[in-house]
Amino acid sequence: MAEVKVFGAWGSPFSRRVEMALKLKGVEYEYIEEDIFNKSPLLLQYNPVHKKVPVLLHNGKPIAESLVILEYIDETWKNGPSILPKNPYDRAMTRFWAKFIDEKCLPALWKAAWSAGEEQEKAKEEARELLTFLEEELKGKKFFGGDSIGLVDIAANFVAYWYVIIAELVGLKLVTNDNFPNLCSWTDEYVNSSSVKENLPDREKLIENFRARFLQTK
Repeated sequence: MAEVKVFGAWGSPFSRRVEMALKLKGVEYEYIEEDIFNKSPLLLQYNPVHKKVPVLLHNGKPIAESLVILEYIDETWKNGPSILPKNPYDRAMTRFWAKFIDEKCLPALWKAAWSAGEEQEKAKEEARELLTFLEEELKGKKFFGGDSIGLVDIAANFVAYWYVIIAELVGLKLVTNDNFPNLCSWTDEYVNSSSVKENLPDREKLIENFRARFLQTK
């Protein structure tokens, strides 16, 4: 059996992406928890460029960056559902939306949650505009991948779980059924999917960690 290891951090949505994909594919793996404030020599060896989690180690060969890892998983293990579509155009659009989420949506949502005053208002407006694109993309679909979970859904896990917890904690009402019904419906479907639900970090532990961060900003 191929040796598969995942270097990750329990609360990282990027680490959880990799684990979710492996679970969907039915791939057995060893999980190695990293302290992101005291990184192990192995992590620094396997990811010397970015020096961060996640890292997938397959037969001794490291792959870094969660979106790159997701594609590698889909191409390497053919068992289980496909994470990316087969059609070249659809694959290109999947990559587009995943990159859009990482480079645009996540930074905007994070800034909207943790900034204050005028800066926060600008961040909230930017986040609303960006989320509108995701809302439209979900129109008439259960998941971004259609009827089944795909790469874009996994990439958007921060929106579905981590952001919801942060928003409740800081009192940010940005994504509601009135404003983003498709996103809210997708969130419910995604986090309650068996392959996803069992692989989400403990909610109370996340709340505790985010609460500590929130108090530091006061």
